Amino acid sequence: MGNAASGPSTDFVRAIVAQDLKTGKWGGRVVTRFPPEPNGYLHIGHAKSICLNFGIAAENEGGICHLRFDDTNPLKETQEYIDAIKEDVRWLGFDWGGHEYYASDYFDQLYEWALQLIKDGKAYVCNLSAQEISEYRGTLTEPGKDSPYRERPVKESLDLFERMRAGEFEEGSRTLRARIDMASPNINLRDPIMYRILKASHHRTGEKWCIYASYDWAHGQSDSIENITHSICTLEFENHRPLYDWFLDQLGAYHPQQIEFARLNLTYTIMSKRMLTELVEQGYVSGWDDPRLPTVAGLKRRGYTPESIRDFCSRIGVAKADSTVDIALLEHCLREDLNRRAPRVMGVLKPLRVVIENYPPDQVEELDAINNPEDAGAGTRKVPFSKVLYIEQDDFMEEPPKKFYRLAPGREVRLRYAYFIKCVDAVKDEKTGDVVELHCTYDPATRGGDAPDGRKVKATLHWVSAAHALEAQVRLYEHLFTKEYPTDAGEGEDWKDSFNQDSLQELTSCRVEPSLKDAAAGSRYQFERKGYFVVDTDSSEGKLIFNRTVSLRDEWARIQKAQKKKQGLA
Repeated sequence: MGNAASGPSTDFVRAIVAQDLKTGKWGGRVVTRFPPEPNGYLHIGHAKSICLNFGIAAENEGGICHLRFDDTNPLKETQEYIDAIKEDVRWLGFDWGGHEYYASDYFDQLYEWALQLIKDGKAYVCNLSAQEISEYRGTLTEPGKDSPYRERPVKESLDLFERMRAGEFEEGSRTLRARIDMASPNINLRDPIMYRILKASHHRTGEKWCIYASYDWAHGQSDSIENITHSICTLEFENHRPLYDWFLDQLGAYHPQQIEFARLNLTYTIMSKRMLTELVEQGYVSGWDDPRLPTVAGLKRRGYTPESIRDFCSRIGVAKADSTVDIALLEHCLREDLNRRAPRVMGVLKPLRVVIENYPPDQVEELDAINNPEDAGAGTRKVPFSKVLYIEQDDFMEEPPKKFYRLAPGREVRLRYAYFIKCVDAVKDEKTGDVVELHCTYDPATRGGDAPDGRKVKATLHWVSAAHALEAQVRLYEHLFTKEYPTDAGEGEDWKDSFNQDSLQELTSCRVEPSLKDAAAGSRYQFERKGYFVVDTDSSEGKLIFNRTVSLRDEWARIQKAQKKKQGLA
């Protein structure tokens, strides 16, 4: 899957892998895995883990990364989520080849291992209810209490466990628990549940099982069965590692090495699957692919590129301590990528009609426009120019302040790729007093944007020809929350209180140049002077819909410049 020589700079996880290869710890093998639970959509935090696990495998000769679905809860898992996860991993640029696995592949083996632990006196069937188990567990400062069923004879537990599998008992009436240490300072070791009764159909095994392994019982053993070398997890699993080790030690099974790294947190958004589900189910957003969400599906629909997300994950690195990354860095990576690849077009979001009084009424010129100044091979296109145009409403002010250089009465500006025009009159709505139409003159000698007499203008405006422009709907997106750290809700506050009610603005009377007539869903463009946009999946023939991916202004570049200035480096 590639060669380590071309890999990124070394982080502590890659340093461990490199040292293991040097010492021959795993016989020269590198086998990682990405193990999602198929109970929701992936978000950018998962993308970081995908890039790390698949990246490490690709960087080392013969490296393999498994895609394994930890599908142990039939109540929450569906084929829809499995298909979406596979699509997202592929879209990010990774391929698991033939290494697609499921924890459900190992249900028979896990059951046999559970029987082994019961026979060895390391597990027992418990009749306590879920609430009672919680009460017996104790707290971080107080030890737990032994279940009254902890000393149940092995023969009795074996019989009860087999009857649990046969469907004899009701849900919640019995569990299988590991017999470890109810006084352990690590709560995960206080006789954790291994199996619970769930009379539910499984998306792969159907009605075969009515008892299902807990995540903690299935996860480590699945890694062992697959001969994973480096089991890379986020920090919340650090306290689970002693439990995974205990299970494998009792079974005498193969031991992968678990390594924990910090999960990704971003400003102005949330990563909690529970919170994201709440936003979707309560109608705050339109669905899991809402372009405001940090889900991979949402980012894709917003117009993000897989390259920009991989670049972002590479830049933030892999650390041992939790931290929050400024979302401006993610947007910066996106702008850098789109600046290289996105074709330039002209689109007017809030149109103001312009009549060029001295332009021939029936004339139409085809002007040459550059498709991408960053890519000489992208060539040029023709844009029509005629007597009546549209410009942006905010590109005109009747009484301009000192530093406003765009169009104003008596002022001359350049139209991109076209001519100099001068405003000679502004027509207003009689009722509102708003300017609804401008009358201008043009200088035919300035075609292409330069004056033969050398006179200069201080502004260049984008425009479209009124007769040729296409009507479009544009969705302008902002941050999902108004607070930088949305989950830091004070006493009596709900984290949803900072949901940004202005995170979506829909403009319905926009105009775009005719070259976009057949623009396909997912096509990305730079609307000159306005930002980067993508054709939404709701678009159809005769109904163009664009999502603003990101504005042109680079907040991260501004932040970096300010930091350097503060440090005396700029």
